[in-house]
Amino acid sequence: MDKAGQLILKRSKEITENYFQFLDKHIAEVVSGEVSNFMKINQIASELFISHKHLTDTVQKETGNHPCHFYDLKIIDEAKKMLSETDKSASEIAKILTYDPSNFSKFFKKFVGQTPEKFRKAHK
Repeated sequence: MDKAGQLILKRSKEITENYFQFLDKHIAEVVSGEVSNFMKINQIASELFISHKHLTDTVQKETGNHPCHFYDLKIIDEAKKMLSETDKSASEIAKILTYDPSNFSKFFKKFVGQTPEKFRKAHK
């Protein structure tokens, strides 16, 4: 591979890593209440100084999945952590994660295969 090809690969990895780091920081800010809502992918791309399409194409090429997939998984991981480590109700956790409680339950079940309450019982 020529030098230009290597630079493109390196840049693709850097963009993907920056995206994951940004997600971790951003989700922590939402959970702590520093930020009141989750950003959309186009807003994140803008914060990373790249276009929405470039972010989406790069992450998809590097990982095989759309950036939203990882965003959802990281939110689910945070929900799982709160369910197993705190006494907050599923409804409170939903609100912290900026979800309507009934939508959150459906979202959680889609990814985990069980409701937040069943998950908590199995992991407490």
